[in-house]
Amino acid sequence: MKLSELKIGQKAQIISINTKGIIKRRLMDMGVISGEVLKVEKIAPLGDPIDIVIKNYHLSLRKAEAQGIEVEVIE
Repeated sequence: MKLSELKIGQKAQIISINTKGIIKRRLMDMGVISGEVLKVEKIAPLGDPIDIVIKNYHLSLRKAEAQGIEVEVIE
């Protein structure tokens, strides 16, 4: 499942980051790495951006960035 498909309040574990180049590097620098758990806090009315909590801080991602992140929903 892609991060962009999660609903508000859902928690998930990152499986992989399927982007390349500088975007992947920037995401990894911000703590978006395989194995990390995140929670969707807010989604803008038109679906862009998506606000998540990862490593105890808020991070806003564009929908295009979120579509490149594979996650597994956890309870």
